[in-house]
Amino acid sequence: MENPQLRRITDLADPALDDYLRMTDVKLRSRVEVERGLFMAESYEVISRAMDAGMAPRSFLMSEKWLAKFAPLYERFPDVPVFVGEEGLLEELTGFHLHRGALAAMQRPELPTVREVLRTARTVAVLEDIVDHTNVGAMFRSAAALGVDAVLATPQCADPLYRRSIRVSMGTVFQVPWTRLPAWPHEGVNLLHEAGFDVLALALSEEAVALDQVDLRSERKVAFVLGTEGHGLTPATLRAVDQHVVIPMAQGVDSLNVAAASAVVFWQRRALVS
Repeated sequence: MENPQLRRITDLADPALDDYLRMTDVKLRSRVEVERGLFMAESYEVISRAMDAGMAPRSFLMSEKWLAKFAPLYERFPDVPVFVGEEGLLEELTGFHLHRGALAAMQRPELPTVREVLRTARTVAVLEDIVDHTNVGAMFRSAAALGVDAVLATPQCADPLYRRSIRVSMGTVFQVPWTRLPAWPHEGVNLLHEAGFDVLALALSEEAVALDQVDLRSERKVAFVLGTEGHGLTPATLRAVDQHVVIPMAQGVDSLNVAAASAVVFWQRRALVS
């Protein structure tokens, strides 16, 4: 512990540790992290991807046995403290066991404008009120893997920078340009139209066209709108978009989980663009 960057935890009431308090309280953390301008990165791979994307750490938290493994990361920021404590003490602080080795409290980046995100994009995903952080993370991972250029989150969509979203995305949330729409659906759809996009809604409606019959060639700039897990897209959204699209199903199944559906749609677009 000779390294002055390493700080032994002796008092959980230390205000320097406040970023890590009550991390299992989803509602509290979702509000507090935005208010404080931070997010949490967990595991070597995720923290590394965040740093490679230009994110700045505020501090690190880990037990002593992980110091050697994570040294290549925290040594890149010698002025940033590394809080070190016994595993039981860390679990008492955060509310869970740090089985992925370490946490890093990162400075939350300022989001770009919608116009900035759309400037060079041709394929966009719009996440309408997706409330499950696991689904948000899975959709970002599919977007990164399958060539989606940007993601837009509606005002009520779960935070892509929440710890679970980041973890499920395997850090790809740092690779895909994204931002929040100021309002949805009318203002958001108008912004997409202004940028030259046709807006396609994934919906079980009478006028929906089968995905394999939709023009998804590269000449067409498309934005896929995917709706909340329970009720799907709102009636206002269905009225505002340009086209309804449905994934053909077999065996009497009417739909897929929204994260699985997003992967199918993104792959179909990539297959026709490649």
